[in-house]
Amino acid sequence: MDQRYATSPENVPGMDTAELRRRYLVQDLFVAGEVRALYTHHDRVVLAGISPLDVALELGTFPEIRSDHFFDHREAGVVNVGGTGTVTVDGTEHVLSKGSCLYIGRGAQAVSFAATDASGNDGAASFYLVSAPAHTAYPTTLVEAGQGTQRELGDPLTSNRRTLNQYIHEDGVRSCQIVMGVTQLHPGSMWNTLPAHTHDRRTECYLYFDLPADARVIHLMGEPTESRHLVVGDREAVISPSWSVHSGVGSASYAFVWAMAGENQSFDDMDGFAIADLR
Repeated sequence: MDQRYATSPENVPGMDTAELRRRYLVQDLFVAGEVRALYTHHDRVVLAGISPLDVALELGTFPEIRSDHFFDHREAGVVNVGGTGTVTVDGTEHVLSKGSCLYIGRGAQAVSFAATDASGNDGAASFYLVSAPAHTAYPTTLVEAGQGTQRELGDPLTSNRRTLNQYIHEDGVRSCQIVMGVTQLHPGSMWNTLPAHTHDRRTECYLYFDLPADARVIHLMGEPTESRHLVVGDREAVISPSWSVHSGVGSASYAFVWAMAGENQSFDDMDGFAIADLR
């Protein structure tokens, strides 16, 4: 398991492009037939890409988390960003179509991932997992794509019309820390979160997907008065520390999985910054 150590805003001004990408951009998370995982010390979040082909893949433990099973002291949200697949948790099989979300609670032991049909337009199943420490157990729960709490945001005139699906949150699927959902931009819209904002009490991670191979998202990060950017491709993730602003604009429409972990689960607990105030 790769690791990314926590950083502070004082580190950012001295970073060049390569260092920014090394610290905050997560590439090559999805490799066919493999489980790829990364441990970030920002709120102890683990990101994983699980890409089964003909054989189911088991999510085992890792030396870095010091437990017999991955979920001994953790919970996770899983979103499928590929074709239909299954996640089996302690013998119970859950079918995830593209965009569906599965919450896995603390105490799960045998967790495996399988692809059921790789012949469709979305290819084989690709599971994106975000995990955080958990102090208690909530039941493993599946939410089908589009069945969570939906919020219509933005305006076509400002190129940020989007549908936000909340799956794991304080008024939906219960968790200890994880808050998770999927946002789909409408045709013709390119900007995601506006206004750009920070979460002083939560780390947030984005996974961009359904982005054409020749397109990119310019993801804004850093302090609002000392902003930087990352150029992000399809199925690449961004680690956004609690002190970092986050927003982005793409060269084509796309979707993204957003996931947060920290001491506060209120979705609207954020500090916004008008685009005219960013530097």
